[in-house]
Amino acid sequence: MNLTQTHVISPAPGFFRRLGWIDWLFAAALAAGALFAFNRFGAYMDAYERSILALSVPTFTWLGWQWKQIRWLMALLAALALSSIALYGGTLDAANSKFLLKYGLSSQSAILWMSTLFFLSALFYWGGLVTRSDFGASVGSKLCWAAVVMGFTGMLVRWYESYLVGADIGHIPISNLYEVFVLFCMITALFYLYYEEHYATRQLGPFVLLVISAAVGFLLWYTISREASGIQPLVPALQSWWMKIHVPANFIGYGTFSLAAMVSMAYLLKAHGMLADRLPSLEVLDDVMYKAIAVGFAFFTIATILGALWAAEAWGGYWSWDPKETWALIVWLNYAAWLHMRLMKGLRGQVAAWWALVGLVVTTFAFLGVNMFLSGLHSYGAL
Repeated sequence: MNLTQTHVISPAPGFFRRLGWIDWLFAAALAAGALFAFNRFGAYMDAYERSILALSVPTFTWLGWQWKQIRWLMALLAALALSSIALYGGTLDAANSKFLLKYGLSSQSAILWMSTLFFLSALFYWGGLVTRSDFGASVGSKLCWAAVVMGFTGMLVRWYESYLVGADIGHIPISNLYEVFVLFCMITALFYLYYEEHYATRQLGPFVLLVISAAVGFLLWYTISREASGIQPLVPALQSWWMKIHVPANFIGYGTFSLAAMVSMAYLLKAHGMLADRLPSLEVLDDVMYKAIAVGFAFFTIATILGALWAAEAWGGYWSWDPKETWALIVWLNYAAWLHMRLMKGLRGQVAAWWALVGLVVTTFAFLGVNMFLSGLHSYGAL
């Protein structure tokens, strides 16, 4: 080798240099969509809604650049939602008279399809795990994606339907148990599908789909027994822009905490020699558990702060020890302690898994049990 020869090492290309024309086309399409929304509906938005719309462009652009699946998902949702709006023609009666709306694209029909697809997804995921069938797991994954598409379509169309009920009634569909259960299913499924692709394994699908299927089962019961699918006006406390950011942040926490708990179940089964040869390594399971809790804790912290600010505006105080607030604090302290032990003491293994699983019980009571057994300022979410 010639020691006098100069070797020039080119620096690794930066993030933006790695972006292709499709990436920039995606960003341009989002910007164009936002401009259309501003021009068409800007007069009906307040300053906070305009800010959210403006910030959504860089946010979803970044998500689409990081996770390519988001691109086609957003494009498909836009196409389905806009098609549904066109079919309505400005009248809610079209939901019962037009075939595509009645059996597919109205909010109730789309959410029923979502429910069916999630159940089928769980069956195929479990069938693939039990029989060691890649085909079963692959079908389960595709059905899960289809359920996500139908669920988000239902939510977007329901948003539009609320304005058809009345201009003063229209609101983002995250205001009651029916709507937030759909949101919970969507968030949990999306985070799972991301981890499924990131870790290149579908063996966690059977476990995560258990908690999603349980949520769907409750949603169907709640719909039938309480006729909960009807669109109702917002109570005064919910007529605030805070709801648009507090509730989604809260349910990112609930969804990822639940996902972590189901992964911990898989961890414990493998650690005890059950399904050991069919599940990912303990290291992968531990990593998914940790990352899901870390993400959930970050968003749950943001949601708790936003909730306090909302409470100050609605009720005159940042904290009132309302049962919902108290149990939200218990959930926060539980996962704060879990992360502290993980980062400071190296918490791993079955203790961490059991703790995450018990955390699901605490989270479920905060999410649902408080509404069932306790009353307070958050009673508008009661069963």
